[in-house]
Amino acid sequence: MDAADLDYRARTLTGCIPPPLVARLLELGHEREVELQASRGEWFCALEWARLLGHRGRREQALEVLAPYVATNWWPAAQARAELLEGWGRAGEAITLSRSYAEAGDRLALVFFARLLARHGRGGEAFMLLCAGIQDWFLAECLVDVAEAAGMDEEAAALLEARVEAAVPACDDPDCNNLRMEPSSAIDLLAAIRERQGRIEEAIVLLHTREVTSVNGRDQLADLLARHDRITELRAYAASEHHGHAAQRLAEVLEESGDVEGAIAVYRTFGATPSGMWQVIVPLSELLVRHGRGDEAIEVVRAFTERPGGAEDWIVHTLCTLYVDHGRPRDGLAHLDALKARSGGREDWDLFQMRLPLMADCGLLDEAIEQARAHPEGDTWYAAWALSDMLVKVGRAEEAAAVLERHPTFNSSLRAELLIDLGRIENAVRVLQQPPPKPTTAAWDGAYSTEPPF
Repeated sequence: MDAADLDYRARTLTGCIPPPLVARLLELGHEREVELQASRGEWFCALEWARLLGHRGRREQALEVLAPYVATNWWPAAQARAELLEGWGRAGEAITLSRSYAEAGDRLALVFFARLLARHGRGGEAFMLLCAGIQDWFLAECLVDVAEAAGMDEEAAALLEARVEAAVPACDDPDCNNLRMEPSSAIDLLAAIRERQGRIEEAIVLLHTREVTSVNGRDQLADLLARHDRITELRAYAASEHHGHAAQRLAEVLEESGDVEGAIAVYRTFGATPSGMWQVIVPLSELLVRHGRGDEAIEVVRAFTERPGGAEDWIVHTLCTLYVDHGRPRDGLAHLDALKARSGGREDWDLFQMRLPLMADCGLLDEAIEQARAHPEGDTWYAAWALSDMLVKVGRAEEAAAVLERHPTFNSSLRAELLIDLGRIENAVRVLQQPPPKPTTAAWDGAYSTEPPF
């Protein structure tokens, strides 16, 4: 085994059996196949097989499964072994195993090692290991967590305050107000410390100074105000925050308290602002559905798709899903027909594929398949994916596998899953282990192209 090869396959999920299909094999009782592939270099098989053996009390055998992978000095294998050891109450061995990787500078290993130390009463040691890397957001987040376990919140806050004070202008433009700060999340992390210290006012003031207010669809200030029942302030913030995430948090709070109409009003108010409905159309429709108002949800989304620019594929998909879920597939088809007419009879695959579940619900699956194959994009790999998915849902797995087989270099994971479900395990493994063709890119000659890809 080679660490670089293991890492490439694990990161890209190519040329290997990915975790969902390992789980599927075990679910269907193919333990022997998983065990066999674990011994042949299939990392995800080895990982799950070792965990299963450990769960059954066969701990030394579990470690033996991982041993060849650990021997390559590949960190994920060492981490898996350390996790097993810790779970079995052998934290000392886990710490010894992980230390060399952390000291070698692997940031993933360092974070794992620091959290491991903190879980076992050595938070101070973990804190000192992380201090030097506070400019790295990943290490800084870990340091803040470790500080809580070690009772070193003030020390962590002092480090973060120094980083905030050291921020410099992002460019030489005197009119630029942006600051470059390392870590970029220093204000957010400092506010988190102040909140858990009970210094709520300081945390709020800090969060009002952020340049980036939302991360992964959540707003830290909105969440803080909600946690501390500061609804008046949350309302004011929701009225000024343009992403809609504060409005969503306010609506969630109101719904949780039983004020459904108030929650709906929050979304409608925000949706009335320029481009506001783009941010809240989906959570608003989901709220209506949760409270038995599916037809109202459909009307809200349908009306939005008829606005200029509103018929984006993700919005239309939301609408078609609502039609299917509420037993109105023919209305969904009529809406797609209207969109097609507005486009002069042209319908790209992104919109056409939404017809498939609607037609299936109308008992028109064979007609849907014919139309899909006749579509200008019907012979593409992505059309095969959509068509096979529909065939599987109606119990025609063999046909679905045949559709995917026409595009052997694409959809390998989906095709393999079908083969596994059909009991053709060897074929499935062969499909997954086929190395993908490597793209060839000519050396750049210094000339810029005007043709795609640019």
